Amino acid sequence: MGRGGIGGAGLVAAVAKADVENTDSTRGFVKDVKRIIIKVGTAVVTGPNGRLAMGRLGALCEQVKQLNFEGYEVILVTSGAVGVGRQRLKYRKLVNSSFADLQNPQMDMDGKACAAVGQSVLMAIYDTLFSQLDVTSSQLLVTDRDFMDPSFGNQLRETVNSLLDLKVIPVFNENDAISTRRQPYEDSSGIFWDNDSLARLLAQELKADLLIMLSDVEGLYSGPPSDPQSKIIHTYVHEQHGKLISFGEKSRVGRGGMQAKVAAAFTAASKGIPVVIASGFAIDSIIKVMRGEKIGTLFHREANQWGCSKEATAREMAVAARDCSRHLQKLSSEERKKILLDIADALEANEDLITSENQADLDLAQDIGYDKSLVARMTIKPGKIKSLAGSIREIADMEDPISHTLKRTEVAKDLVFEKTYCPLGVLLIIFESRPDALVQIASLAIRSGNGLLLKGGKEAMRSNTILHKVITGAIPDVVGKKLIGLVKNKDEIADLLKLDDVIDLVIPRGSNKLVSQIKAATKIPVLGHADGICHVYIDKSADMDMAKRIVLDAKVDYPAAWVVIYGGPVAHDTLKLPKVDSFHHEYNSMACTLEFVDDVQSAIDHINRYGSAHTDCIITTDGKAAETFLQQVDSAAVFHNASTRFCDGARFGLGAEVGISTGRIHARGPVGVDGLLTTRCILRGSGQVVNGDKGVNAHMKVPERGDAGVFHDKDLAGVGRSAAEAGDMHIAEA
Repeated sequence: MGRGGIGGAGLVAAVAKADVENTDSTRGFVKDVKRIIIKVGTAVVTGPNGRLAMGRLGALCEQVKQLNFEGYEVILVTSGAVGVGRQRLKYRKLVNSSFADLQNPQMDMDGKACAAVGQSVLMAIYDTLFSQLDVTSSQLLVTDRDFMDPSFGNQLRETVNSLLDLKVIPVFNENDAISTRRQPYEDSSGIFWDNDSLARLLAQELKADLLIMLSDVEGLYSGPPSDPQSKIIHTYVHEQHGKLISFGEKSRVGRGGMQAKVAAAFTAASKGIPVVIASGFAIDSIIKVMRGEKIGTLFHREANQWGCSKEATAREMAVAARDCSRHLQKLSSEERKKILLDIADALEANEDLITSENQADLDLAQDIGYDKSLVARMTIKPGKIKSLAGSIREIADMEDPISHTLKRTEVAKDLVFEKTYCPLGVLLIIFESRPDALVQIASLAIRSGNGLLLKGGKEAMRSNTILHKVITGAIPDVVGKKLIGLVKNKDEIADLLKLDDVIDLVIPRGSNKLVSQIKAATKIPVLGHADGICHVYIDKSADMDMAKRIVLDAKVDYPAAWVVIYGGPVAHDTLKLPKVDSFHHEYNSMACTLEFVDDVQSAIDHINRYGSAHTDCIITTDGKAAETFLQQVDSAAVFHNASTRFCDGARFGLGAEVGISTGRIHARGPVGVDGLLTTRCILRGSGQVVNGDKGVNAHMKVPERGDAGVFHDKDLAGVGRSAAEAGDMHIAEA
């Protein structure tokens, strides 16, 4: 390592435009890589029929050409010669067979003959593809015997260095045609015994900075890739994974398989050469590895210092949030209030840093070419931090919701039933675009005593990271910084959605597609809305000036916010008009769908059939029509003479919202603190028992233990009225 930066700046610039969400800090070493060895497996080079996979070879050569052009030193180690030769010889033998031969086919082929034929075919293809890309390649065939010569290493390095200086791609393969290795290639006692171990050996001899091994799977799995329970291991830690992995059958072609690759990769990594096993079927795996993206399986000498793998992290993050939430619930109302006030102060104190990180996100989003409405939703405008801090202080000043008593009933003498509010537990919020949502959600979770896991959109990664750092920095150690976890990689979402024993509620905030995908992927209850088709019905008695103001505000004034709040494009929203042609010209320039109905009942029927149960409005001066609309439209929010944009937690006086729910269970409409609470039943007694469901057996004293260790009941009171009979009444006598 330490060979300096790359010769070209193309990939460095490309890193800025890479999928930021998939980048991995543990792969930051790639910025110092210059010399790369790429090993290509037989399953990548050939298709199921044994013929060359020209599409994959073309993509491979394209990536190598790009690296070569940008100053990287690239060395190829390729398998496939024996397989290609066997396919070619089978065809020739079939063509030259007699009818008698065809009746009794003998298709066994000598491996060395196959290698001799296949090697020339394989190199001819590489040469042709590279020539089309204005790149020169060279062939180097080696055997185990070559490395037994003490002088061979120096000769090898001189040749390879000369080729690389001339921008030529060295292509290595074992010379199976003259190899002395015993069939069927199971001799692992030599210096190398397959192209995986050859690639590892060359990486050491040629002092490579990185070895990339391309296979027919995406990386190393915890079990056979065909097993649905198997998960990809992004970073191999020998102490953790060495004895736990079960390997499946070896590849359909080639000598080794994943077990051989892991052995070679682990050995190379222990010598200080990082290795990534990735898919050779993807057209850009090599480029993604060089961008530092989290693909394939990384082997690194320092991996055991990086902590546990992703699979453990997801559960540990959720469990830590639950533990911290229980510490939070132990605090007094004033102590929880102080945490929120400290967060508000911290946001204002770090406003310059927050806006700077937000601007970096905006610059990258504009360079990538994100839609303008998305960029608008990402923007933290001047004054926004102050506004967010003000909202947090409003939430802090609210009545403490935890342990608030909803109902108290004395079901029998000295037997009191209570129903109180209590936190849900751990919330997983998945949101898109808007970093200010992180602040609102975090403040509501703290006020309601819940643990929180947050997954924001990749486009606002830096904004979300700094906001999370500022907020958790204000949380005292007595609660724990892990009360709020920030999930940075989207592949962790799938693992989190399986944790129905730890996470209590998922709230997706975003597009119809996002919400639908989350609902389909988890057993955890999901609170959200999958569509945002909102209607405005203008009754025949409406004040037209009022109608115009409301429609302009609801549909046209701020389409970026409209898309976010209601979850669908403006074109999907509907302006309901009565059949009066003169109204049409007033609205034909708006980004709305115009529909005509006969009367208020027709409007109600249409909305209940085609709406999304989100927010719908009637504009009318007819009080009876208004009440009919408000009572019969089956939506989470129904308005009379008010813009549908009022459907917002802050505007409803909730301080903020974690989202808007169109479901019918637990919470509907904008969800504030109350929507993040559930209830707990508390019963305070004095020794009562149910007495075989015959009623309440009250005033039971504590039994005394006899000499023989047997309990004896004494002084039991008579049976009181049952809880069912008592209802909500106060019972004076048992």
